[in-house]
Amino acid sequence: MNNASANVLIGLVAWTLVLLILMEALRTRYILARAVAVNALRPDNTNLSAFMQRLARAHANCVESLPFFGILLIVALLTNRAGITDPLAPWLLIARLIQSCVHLVSISVPAVNVRFVAFAVQVAIAVYWIWELAAI
Repeated sequence: MNNASANVLIGLVAWTLVLLILMEALRTRYILARAVAVNALRPDNTNLSAFMQRLARAHANCVESLPFFGILLIVALLTNRAGITDPLAPWLLIARLIQSCVHLVSISVPAVNVRFVAFAVQVAIAVYWIWELAAI
């Protein structure tokens, strides 16, 4: 199975995993440097650097959205209607990557605006997919 929908589904999962691995690697560095006790780590990283807090939020954004986008891609694949999702699937992944990367870099007003547009693109794609997949 080599199509855009399957590849993007893998990409969404892989990106979520990359953010998790980065977060855990940096947390490990904090622990080894004795900058924070292992039992003092907070899920949202509020007791760590601003970057770590943004990383936790970017990862959470991926985890929160993966079921919605993932299920739509899986439905398209399972019902042999990937022709609906394939054309926009790469754009969904690009928008997700932009949203996450901008989140990691800055929380300035322009950056937040870029993140919002990237998220809005993902939502618009999902709404279109729902509309098309529901039309039997």
